[in-house]
Amino acid sequence: MVNLNLFKRVNLLVYVLCGLLTASHVQGALWTINYPRPIDDSDARAQYPIALLKLALDKTGVNYELRPSDRILLTGKAMRQLRENREVNVVWSMTDSQREKELTPIRIPIAKGLIGLRVFVINKNKRAKFDNVLSLNDMRKLTPIQGEEWPDTKILQANGFNVFTVPEFREAYDLIGQGKGDIFPRSVIEVNAELEAEGPGSNLYLEPSMALYYPTAMYYFVSLNNKTLANLIETGLQRAIDDGSFDELFNSTYAPILTSLNMEERTVFSLENPLLPVETPLSNPALWYKQNKEE
Repeated sequence: MVNLNLFKRVNLLVYVLCGLLTASHVQGALWTINYPRPIDDSDARAQYPIALLKLALDKTGVNYELRPSDRILLTGKAMRQLRENREVNVVWSMTDSQREKELTPIRIPIAKGLIGLRVFVINKNKRAKFDNVLSLNDMRKLTPIQGEEWPDTKILQANGFNVFTVPEFREAYDLIGQGKGDIFPRSVIEVNAELEAEGPGSNLYLEPSMALYYPTAMYYFVSLNNKTLANLIETGLQRAIDDGSFDELFNSTYAPILTSLNMEERTVFSLENPLLPVETPLSNPALWYKQNKEE
């Protein structure tokens, strides 16, 4: 007759040993982690996500190598490659319900929701047009330019905007420069670097008094079948939150930018986001930047 107690103890021992071996493998193996190569190596928009990813991985103690993809990958292409397990195994981007179905999100907003805080790039010759924008209804009369595949496009359309779409963001800058469309809403974490890249000789202008806000998050995404990497990144991010190093990196990166954009003095119009997944951790205030002035 089989001794059931002995059988259970043996099973427990095997389970523990397997867990230890798996943990040892994760810690000892070299993780080669490929992310989308930015437009150029000096692209300031990629510096914070890369730095935070390094911080998170360092917190886990794993042996890793972080490398850009061989070619430049804009967000739409990077997402497609990630779904197919080609070229990259981690991407950072704004979330929506569709992306969370097709990929595994690490639901810690890496920029504390600032991806949804938008200021307006306009044409210098249209500055007077904004003197009469006093409400959200007034703003809906303007034509924003956005990317074809961006979640922002659907958010703006759902809030009553007539959006003109382009294949990629540089075309939007070209059109604004030509006087087409009215506004190119850009996140506060993107706009300074982009305008600097456009150069001081352009006729682009940053509207100084208004902004839009919609609740959303920029996450790290991995493929659906890479749960181990998702767990590693999430564990590292949580440890960085717990010991304060996450906030330290966030504040050192974005506090000067928010000050330069005079965000405390801007009128911020809030929009609804029907694309926001229900799993978004809105109830945890530690994960979000608090904008004080909203309309």
